[in-house]
Amino acid sequence: MGRGVLVTGGAGYIGSHACKALRRAGYTPVAYDDLSRGHREAVRWGPLVEGDLADRARLDWALREHRAAAVMHFAAYAYVEESVVDPALYYRNNLLGTLTLFDAMRAAGLRTFVFSSTCAIYGIPNEVPIAESAPQLPVSPYGETKLAIERALGWYGKAYGLRAAALRYFNAAGADPEGEIGEGHDPETHLIPLVIETALGRRPSIDIYGTDYPTPDGTAIRDYIHVQDLVEAHVRALSYLEAGGESIALNLGTGRGHSVREVVATAERVSGRAVAAQASPRRAGDPPALVADPRRAQEILGWSAGISDLDTIIKTALAWHRSTHTRASPKSDA
Repeated sequence: MGRGVLVTGGAGYIGSHACKALRRAGYTPVAYDDLSRGHREAVRWGPLVEGDLADRARLDWALREHRAAAVMHFAAYAYVEESVVDPALYYRNNLLGTLTLFDAMRAAGLRTFVFSSTCAIYGIPNEVPIAESAPQLPVSPYGETKLAIERALGWYGKAYGLRAAALRYFNAAGADPEGEIGEGHDPETHLIPLVIETALGRRPSIDIYGTDYPTPDGTAIRDYIHVQDLVEAHVRALSYLEAGGESIALNLGTGRGHSVREVVATAERVSGRAVAAQASPRRAGDPPALVADPRRAQEILGWSAGISDLDTIIKTALAWHRSTHTRASPKSDA
């Protein structure tokens, strides 16, 4: 058995893929999840500890019982619109829960932390692609809580010696190429699974929020990164910290954006089915384009997105959705 890594949110979409990647890299992933937005069936590569981030005693026990040497943190609520409607939920879970996790780590003598951050900390950018030095002006409680955690990491590093990698990723998408796990949130708000479910006849149509953006086809542009590329960066960040690397904050993306209409057209071509779509008004706070500048991740971790072309993302997601018509799926994590 390899070194234990506590993976909070390990029963969710990205967390479960991270557990598989950790196992493949020789670690023992320990999924810590309350299963409110994750699924027991997604925990396949190590033990599951059912617990809440607010439960300090449970965290203490999990770290001690499984001899964790590091923590990889995905346990966050991640619906932007929900965070605006119920900010208390997000500050309580995302921020206070993470501070409780930090307390448990300090008590256990752990100083290695890989954090699932987000491009939402940048808010509406002045220019793209977005570098790590761009202004951090989030426009939702979700983004605010992630930024608050990043700032806490800086102070905890100075005061307590915590070394952390804050990985700011853009639009996670796709599914495990081997078909074992994939993306299925409840409710589903992400474009690619919505487009695929429409192509498969499980939804009547999708809404295209905004067709008058200053982009080539009028629809919003996003940087889609395959979930397997994403979790590979997390494993590399963990290795970097274990080797003595200093705390870092890195963008994870491809450096290339795709519009909503491009995603729909690719899904139609890959699936061989039409996707009904209807124009809807823009959503408040949605920028015209979000595209990463991922060069620092390449320089520091030697990482770049290897299978994040739009065809591969949609092919893997489509294969998983086709195979899971009746199967329960992991719901949500950061």
